[in-house]
Amino acid sequence: MIPFGLTGAEAGLVAAGMVVAGYVRGYSGFGFAALVMLFAALVTDPFPFVPVVILADIVMTLGQARGIWAHIDWRRVAGLFAGCLVGVPVGVAAVQWAGADLGRAVLSVFVLAMCALLLAGWYIGRQGLGAHVGVGAVSGLANGMAVGGLPVAVFFTAQGVAPVVFRATVIAYFTALDLWSLPVLWQAGQITRDSFVATALGLPFMLAGLALGDRRFARTSPQDFRRFAILLLAGLSVAGLLRSVT
Repeated sequence: MIPFGLTGAEAGLVAAGMVVAGYVRGYSGFGFAALVMLFAALVTDPFPFVPVVILADIVMTLGQARGIWAHIDWRRVAGLFAGCLVGVPVGVAAVQWAGADLGRAVLSVFVLAMCALLLAGWYIGRQGLGAHVGVGAVSGLANGMAVGGLPVAVFFTAQGVAPVVFRATVIAYFTALDLWSLPVLWQAGQITRDSFVATALGLPFMLAGLALGDRRFARTSPQDFRRFAILLLAGLSVAGLLRSVT
């Protein structure tokens, strides 16, 4: 039985999107959830997929843990997670109250503006605990729409974080964010049987893309990684903005 009432053709399109999203996650460490949501939005209401991408993200991290562990900046993770503890429940409640379109539009405009600054050479240097807590709170708010990775990716790109640390740290943080988001979503009634069925059916597609992305990352240069990160952020923001106004 295909979950969420999708037809075979619709499920096939979402599965193709999961391969693409898995590849991007393996390469950059972020953008996975936003891409799955964008592909799902082409054929159905994407928000039942929020628990799906969170559950899948946790599984994929288990497969990457050995390769990223030594490169994780745990101080950054701790600061971001402290902020998301407040941001996640507020974000889930805000989406239920105001609707996802408004939140997506606001976040997309913000990220696009940050991308323009990044392309212009904006650099902010290493930031302390307070900045990480603040970005974590924004990330938690955005995770109500399953795009909590975008603010963190902008923040790290602006600091020129080394690609291997960038990728490992955002993956570790997203796992902590996911583990905190799951009980909040469960309490809000957003996790159903179909959430688990869709995750189980989609994982082979996501893992195939992930393996390809992991191999691509091993051959990339810091300059190529930064360029890819900025262009991906900009592309996701434009897509999110178009989705919110159409």
